Amino acid sequence: MPRRTPEYTQTKPRPPGADFADYCCELLGSLGEVQAKRMFLGWGLSVDGLTVAVIAWNTLYLKTNAQTQPQFAAAGCQVFEHEAKGITRRMQYYTAPETALESRAAMQPWAALALQAAVAALKPAKAVKPRKSSVKKSTQDS
Repeated sequence: MPRRTPEYTQTKPRPPGADFADYCCELLGSLGEVQAKRMFLGWGLSVDGLTVAVIAWNTLYLKTNAQTQPQFAAAGCQVFEHEAKGITRRMQYYTAPETALESRAAMQPWAALALQAAVAALKPAKAVKPRKSSVKKSTQDS
């Protein structure tokens, strides 16, 4: 009996903002393979397990720190703010300059700053203390 093929393929609907998240992954592609993961506010974008950007309210925010933040502020970028329990909280993410959203090449220097901030945010591994030997040294007088 011949196998019937369906006339249409039912696909799973994409989450809101998935197309923009895909576009942002392409923009940040100079960093390597960028993964987009759904988060409570939107999307988290990471490279090799390091979060380099988030998307909230259809806006791309790049990770910053004390060393990289002045460059974002000087370019007129806006800090990521959200309100929780009546308190406005600022996070260490800034919008990218408008011109950076036009191409991967234009985004490259800003993506590099975001990766720099993500790497700097890594906590150093705890040093392993050498274990004390349970074998006591014996001294013999000769």
